[in-house]
Formats: sequence, structure tokens, C-alpha cells
Amino acid sequence: SVPACCSARYNLAVLACFGFFLLYALRVNLSVALVDMVEPNTSLAKNVTSNVCPEHSSTINVPRNTTGEKYSWDADTQGWILGSFFYGYIITQIPGGYLASKIGGKLLLGFGIFGTSVFTLLTPLAANLGVGYLIAVRALEGLGEGVTFPAMHSMWSSWAPPLERSKLLSISYAGAQLGTVVSLPLSGLICYYMNWVYVFYIFGALGILWWFFWMFLVTDMPESHRSISHAEREYILSSLKDQLSTQKSVPWRPMLESLPLWAIVVAHFSYNWTFYTLLTLLPTYMKEILRFDAQENGFLSALPYFGCWLCIILSGQIADYLREKQNFSTVCVRKCFTLIGMIGPALFLVAAGFIGCNYTLAVAFVTISTTLGGFCTSGYSINHLDIAPSYAGILLGITNSFATIPGMVGPVIAKNLTHNNTVGEWQMVFYIAASINLFGAIFFALFASGEVQDWAVSGYHLHRN
Repeated sequence: SVPACCSARYNLAVLACFGFFLLYALRVNLSVALVDMVEPNTSLAKNVTSNVCPEHSSTINVPRNTTGEKYSWDADTQGWILGSFFYGYIITQIPGGYLASKIGGKLLLGFGIFGTSVFTLLTPLAANLGVGYLIAVRALEGLGEGVTFPAMHSMWSSWAPPLERSKLLSISYAGAQLGTVVSLPLSGLICYYMNWVYVFYIFGALGILWWFFWMFLVTDMPESHRSISHAEREYILSSLKDQLSTQKSVPWRPMLESLPLWAIVVAHFSYNWTFYTLLTLLPTYMKEILRFDAQENGFLSALPYFGCWLCIILSGQIADYLREKQNFSTVCVRKCFTLIGMIGPALFLVAAGFIGCNYTLAVAFVTISTTLGGFCTSGYSINHLDIAPSYAGILLGITNSFATIPGMVGPVIAKNLTHNNTVGEWQMVFYIAASINLFGAIFFALFASGEVQDWAVSGYHLHRN
């Protein structure tokens, strides 16, 4: 095989990694800045703090910057502001996959991040104009980000040799976890020492800077790349020879009737349920039940995502090693990694509900839970490219549309279940997430496939009798 170091395909993975890093930084920075944007007395009618656990937060009062504008938005309004992103995000998933198959992923991904960055720069202005403007800007950011994953999947369908798929995709998508890890504490520091508007200015400017590199260095196909070596081009093209379809029309019907596709949909939905519930509610759980302020300790909020990032990178290497060197079948690797990445988190999540006030263990269990979830990237997450490389972008658009629903519904349901913040109520939230995870894992293990499906290969419609 062709060496990996400095090769065009690994350069693409690294640039994409930075792109997804920025996308997630642009996505989560609002949840940190919002704390500073809202007048303290309007944020919440003081939540019922359960007195199960003793207080143990030592707050050191450092004089902090308070020059930023403050707005009197109540909890419901804040909920709308935080949720508005997903309403834009869900709309462009399937069109994004379809467009990528027509115009190529490079422009779509490039302008998706460029657009998101521009709207991020406009966020402080929108907040000043009024809450409606802010919600609109966030929904537009969601529209921009919605095309990015399908566009990237579409690009990998012509760039990633089948036996290097797990490695290349895990490098590019791991940027998302790293974006969460870095931007949560960093946004907190920017708010603390500067002013919340700079959270949006700094990340927005970085996104635009990234866009210049992307437009200049990347191409949709290995054939059109300026500096790719002849050997690498041949290696990529020959490895994908029998995998791609040349037909121009999308085989919608057989695609939607395909059980392996629905196996990915169910797994993706289930995984995201736990992921989004934790992302939005973990600080609340730590603060209200464990009486431990996670925001004072940005490091602890970021720890689970750092673990997940490490796990994604390592499991990508292991998955391809098993397929290439140990001759494990693709479907076996995808199923095993999905089972580890979904049943592991379910067990530790339930355990986190039963450890009483030991917050060190709570943080450890939640970290292990999120970390093990990283196995899923080399499980169901890449499986679109195994079953239909030509239509991977569209398939990801379909599964990601379903998988965005938990982002809209999960936290709302969890909030409704935890009115009194008792340990029992929170155990219920963890139980629901764990059982959804378990169901998704089993469904995927039963119905997933690792082979290119008949309908996804050229000339498929000629063989139907």
C-alpha cells in the first residue's frame, strides 16, 4: 500500500478534522456564553436542589469581566434559543447528501462551515436586535452545519480505500469531539476574562480562516488533485473500482426498503439519544444532585469528550487492523464495535445513577460511558460507506435526520421527568437512555450488513427481472 505520511488522503483527513473541530466549537459555544448573556435573576426560578448530597464547592471569587450586554430571557426562551439550531440542522441533512452526490462534497462542506462562521460572527448583533433574530441566526447556522456530515461522507466515498476507511473517517470525525473538549473550557475563559461577544468573534474568524485553506488545498476526486502522487492516485482508484455506481439517478425505493440501512438508522438514533441527553443535562445533574458545580470546573465537563476523542482515533486504527491483517469480515467488525460502543455506555450510565454522592465515581462512570461510545464511529457510523459507497452522503443524510430527533426531544423529556430533582427521577432518565441504547445495539447486530448492496452498484436495474 501507499505510505500514509503526507499523502493526499491523510492531508484531507487532517483538514477535515480541523473543519469538524470548528463546527462543534461553533455549535457548543452558545451554551457556555448564554450563562453570561442572561441577567442572573431571570435565568431560573431557583431549581429545587435536592438535599441528598452535601455541598462541596469552594468558590473563589475572582473579579470577572461584566462588560457584556445582559438580556432578560426566561428559561423557556433560553430553551428555544438552544434548540433552534436543531430545527435548521434537520432540514438540510437529506438535501445535503443529495447535493453532495451532484456537485461534490468540497464546496458543500466548505460553504457549510463558511456560512456557519459568518452567522456566528453576527450572533452578538442578532442578540441585540432581539430574541427572534438570535433564534433565526441559530437556525441558519443549523442549516449550514446540516450539510457537512453528508458532504464529508460523500467525499470519502471517492477518497477512502475500503481497508483504510475506519482510520481515515475516524481521524476526520474525531475533530468534532475535540471541538467540544477545547471550546467548552475555552469559551468559559473567554467569557470570564474578556466578554461573551468574543466567544463568537474568535471562533467565527477561525472558521473563515479554515475555509481559505480548504478551498485551496482540497479536491473532490483523487483524479483532480494537484499534488497527489501517481502511485497514490492509482492505489485509491483501483481499490474503489467495483464499489461505485455510475448511474445518475438515485435508487430511492430499493434504498428505503433496505434493512441494512434501517439497522444504521436505529443504531444512530439510539446512540444520539444518550449523547444529547448527557451533553445538555450533565451539568444540571452534577449541580442539582451531586451539588458539584461542573461549570466551575470546565475540565471535568470536557473530560468525557476527551476520552471519546481518544477512543475514536484508537478504535479506527484497531478496526482496520482487524479487517486487513486478521481477516475479520467488515460486518463482524462493525457489529462488534457497535455493541461495545452502545452496551458499554448503557451499563455505566445506569451505574452512575446508583453511586450516591460519590462525585468522583460519578465523573469516572460518565467519562467511561462517553469514551466507550467512541467505538461506534468505526461501527454503525461508517457502515453507510460499506453498504453503498456511491450514495453514502444520502444515506448519512437519512440516518442523521432521524438521529437529530433525540437532540430535540431527549432533553425535553428528561427535563419533564426531573421536576423535583430526586435521585429516583434521574435514575429514570438514565434507565430510558440505557434501554434505548440496548435496543439499538441489538437491532444493529441482527440486521446490519458489511457488503455493498445490489442496488448501490452500477447496472443494478438491469438485473431486476
